[in-house]
Amino acid sequence: MELSLDAKDTAFRDEVREFFSTGVPDSWRDRVRAGLRLSPDELTGYQQRLAARGWGAPTWPVEYGGTGWTPTQLCVFWSEAARADAPHQFHQGLELIGPIIFSYGSPEQKDYYLPRIIQAQDWWCQGYSEPGAGSDLASLRARADRDGDDYVLNGQKTWTSYAHVASQVFLLARTSHEARRQQGISLILAPMDTPGFRINPIATMDEKYHTNELFMDNARVPVANRVGDEGRGWEYGKVLLDRERMVAAANVIFLGQIVRGITDAARRRKIRGRALADDPGFAAKLAQFTVELTTLQAMVLRLLDDMTRGADSGPRGSMVKLRWSQLYQAGTALWVEALGPEAAQFAALDGATLPADMPAALQGALYARVTSIYGGSSEIQHNIIARRALGL
Repeated sequence: MELSLDAKDTAFRDEVREFFSTGVPDSWRDRVRAGLRLSPDELTGYQQRLAARGWGAPTWPVEYGGTGWTPTQLCVFWSEAARADAPHQFHQGLELIGPIIFSYGSPEQKDYYLPRIIQAQDWWCQGYSEPGAGSDLASLRARADRDGDDYVLNGQKTWTSYAHVASQVFLLARTSHEARRQQGISLILAPMDTPGFRINPIATMDEKYHTNELFMDNARVPVANRVGDEGRGWEYGKVLLDRERMVAAANVIFLGQIVRGITDAARRRKIRGRALADDPGFAAKLAQFTVELTTLQAMVLRLLDDMTRGADSGPRGSMVKLRWSQLYQAGTALWVEALGPEAAQFAALDGATLPADMPAALQGALYARVTSIYGGSSEIQHNIIARRALGL
């Protein structure tokens, strides 16, 4: 996607491009192109490098340590990061709980948590989903019972990504029982080493350890760790889910990395003496994918402009999230197709040399299946679009 840049934005692009020209180790590239997250240590180091440059929180207001960048600058930054095969910044702190803290948190919470998020001193995980309360989050059953100056937490969370390496969790729990299920829910921050917290790993088909169950057994957390007013967690949680649309916007820009992975694989693979990239049928598939991606990127620019102006973007955020998950799944599947039968194997057969990016591409395709579930499932996004765009 090409942007029309004025002289100031062109200078900014050149500055960002120079930063990324030496900032991406070769060992990252295959994993990053496949949409896979790097290790916590790698992402922490990357975040600290950005923070040292003043770029640690690209979407935050300046008064909270952010850049205050325009939508064009954000797009330039993400585009140059994608062009260099740089990773996404880890979003749980930056795009989920951080904005909730600077919008609704106490002065003490802002002073303590926000700098630590920017400097990658904390790694956050999200305690929302429960068994029986995923897309229907109002059905959550975890409790936070008041006992003096503490809440006593009991219950279970599931699909808690990176809980095993996180230092902090933000979670929703019931602080009262009201007739309306969305009421009586509070948003609470807690250290992951809180006594009474216990995690169990959940195996996933990409064979990477990234998600868990979180059990809370009489875990005590200070009432001062509640964000905002008691019982308004549902309201704050909905704002947080809206911030995930910003994550989806960045993800769309980064999908261009997958195009390069597909193209490189198709150029390497030979079928009857001809590169797959020269096959008209495959070339048409790649062209169609690229056109659909470019169209979605144009919608992202409109979404970013809405966010900056404080305008209601209507269902556009849901449309971006829905279409991104579809294209991510389609793109990684096309990459595996470009690699051919060897993409399904993790050991060379008959001494054959496998492409170096084979494991990452296949893992990316397997991991991509979750994108139509997390952040509001595709079924939920369809319902939002039906209501807000079609009036159904």
